[in-house]
This record gives sequence, C-alpha cells and structure tokens, in this order.
Amino acid sequence: MTRTRRLAAWTAACALPACLPGPAAAQEAEWRQARPDYVLQLPGDHASHPDYRIEWWYYTGNLAAADGRRFGYQVTFFRVGVDARPANPSRWAVRDLHMAHLAVTDVDGGRHLTAERLNRAGVGWAGAATDTLEVWNEGWRVSLDGAAHRLQAREDRDGFGVDLRLTPAKPAVAHGSNGFSQKGAQPGNASHYYSLTRLATRGRVLLDGQALDVEGWSWMDHEFGTSFLEPSQQGWDWFSLQLDDGTELMVYVLRRRDGSIDPHSAGTLVDAAGRATALDAGDFRLVPGRTWSSPASGAAYPVAWRVAVPGAGLDLRVEAVVDGQELSTGESTGVTYWEGAVVAAGMRAGQPVRGRGYLEMTGYAGPPMSEVLR
Repeated sequence: MTRTRRLAAWTAACALPACLPGPAAAQEAEWRQARPDYVLQLPGDHASHPDYRIEWWYYTGNLAAADGRRFGYQVTFFRVGVDARPANPSRWAVRDLHMAHLAVTDVDGGRHLTAERLNRAGVGWAGAATDTLEVWNEGWRVSLDGAAHRLQAREDRDGFGVDLRLTPAKPAVAHGSNGFSQKGAQPGNASHYYSLTRLATRGRVLLDGQALDVEGWSWMDHEFGTSFLEPSQQGWDWFSLQLDDGTELMVYVLRRRDGSIDPHSAGTLVDAAGRATALDAGDFRLVPGRTWSSPASGAAYPVAWRVAVPGAGLDLRVEAVVDGQELSTGESTGVTYWEGAVVAAGMRAGQPVRGRGYLEMTGYAGPPMSEVLR
C-alpha cells in the first residue's frame, strides 16, 4: 500500500470530515477566526497561516503550445487543521493534513487527467512555510522565485503534469471588504481571500510522458479561515475569467439546500488598470444552461452559463472546453466536484469581448459542502 493510500485509510477510519474540529466553542477557541480588521500584506500573506483551520492555494490557467494545442491546468494545495495543540509531542502527531489536487485538460484530445495527494506535515512529506510562499506535498511544490511563482506537479504513473513560472502582470486583488470575505450570517463564517488575477505563464505541460513548451495566463487564489459555510448552504458555483480587453472577473454564488441563492454570494470586477470593484449578490447574474451528467458520480453539472454584470455592461456566454472535467478525490479531500477550463464570449460596454477562465462547481455530488467545511 502506498503512503498516500495508507494516509487515506487513516483518514477514512476517522471519517473525514467528521474527525476534524467542528464549530463548538471549545474548538473555536483553538483556531483563529477571520476578522474584518485583519489587513492583508503581500508577499507575507502568501505564506501559511497555521492559526487558522482551513487554507488553500489555488492555481488555474489556460495555456497553448507552439503547435496550437490548448491545455487547462489546476494545481491546488490544501491545509486542514486537525488538532491545534496535539498532546503527543511526536513528529508523527497529526496537527494538520495536507492535500493536493492536480488536473490537466487536453482540450484538443478531449481528456481531463487528475491526481491527488494526502500527507501529514510532521515527518516532512508535506508542509507549508510560515515566512514565505513555500508549499509542498511530496514532489508537488510552489515557491517564490523573486516575484514569480514556480509551480511544479507531476504524476509519474500517468505521465502528466506541469512545470511553470508564473509572473504577476497586475497587483493582487483583495476580495470582499479589504480581503475579508463573509460567507454566512454568523460572524465567524468568513475567510481572508485575495487573488493574483493575471499571471503571465511560461513553462512545460507534461502529457503522455512528453514535455510541451507552453505559455498563457494563470490565476492564483489564496484563502484562509476557520469556519466557512452554514448548514443551509449546499455548495457553490465559482468563476474566474480573464478577458481580452484586460478585464478580470471573479464571481460565485452560494447555493442553499432549498435551491435558493444565498445573499452572501459575491464577486470582484478588475479593470485593465488593476482597479477592483466589489460585487454584491445583486450586482451580477449567473444563469445555468446545458448540463453534463457524470457517468462516475451521476451528478448533473451545468457546463454552459450566462454571466452578466449589468452595471458594467458585461454579458457573457461561458462554456466548458471539455464537458467531463470532474474530480473525484476519495484519497484526499473526499469531495467530488467539477473544476475545469472554460471559454467566454459576449459584450462589454457595447463592444465584443472574448476570454478564458476556470469554473468550479461543488455540492452537486456527495455531502453538502457545509458539512465538509464545517
């Protein structure tokens, strides 16, 4: 049994996420809550925040090879706190679990390749530095190289992965209120959340064991907090879009179990100069269209959408480049979700505009996300 499978078996035995601390007062006292007076500072806040229970570093992008072949990619590193103060002083004591997801979408080949990792930090198999951006899970890693982000993740068994250098073309954008992103009615159900919305990307995509030189654009999200969602919340639909007029858009809706949209849904519109405008739930519309049904999970995901921000004169049709971009992560987070590359076309202020981006949809298969991020 591989190390990842051993850890997955351990996780299953403690019934993740049931083994993780819940929102009881005793647990809340051990983990720091997101607060509106926290001031994000970069590059310092690229580092890990172990006082918070949940944290992730999310990289997605759309790339092209010299021969015109197109690819999407996703590399995500998760840290989930299990015990803020383990009684056992051994380095084998599990304070945090570190998970990672890798996906490469071969657009022309109509394929979506995925892999995952699960490890503990104490013995060096995975970890995250607290003084700089340095996150790793076995051989998968992201770190700073000057201002650039160096991202490496490879799945040797299936011969795919990425080795990329990402250079910010715009300043970071703080979402919500100065980076404080409220996700629910309770004050603690929030996170600190920022993005690098346009990262010039060069490097290699590995596919079928062959390395291809690629370039394009990437997006980075970093989010940390302790409790995120509330029992009424089922999941979310999240978009990150990079348009060819220099605009970026991040929007998400939080879906409730009764089918309604939670008023804490939000977004951010970034203009070509890097100026960010916060969007409330009433400032945009996400209208689902055509669906794709997963033969693995049975979930039906909307893979075509209309995305509109009326106040900005923005009206887009967004569609998956490959319908089947579902990830089933039974050996790490235990979540089945859809995350994939999309294309966008429509109008902005009376002018035609096109773009590319990523779409994430959760809560369509398995337990509600409010039970996972409780």
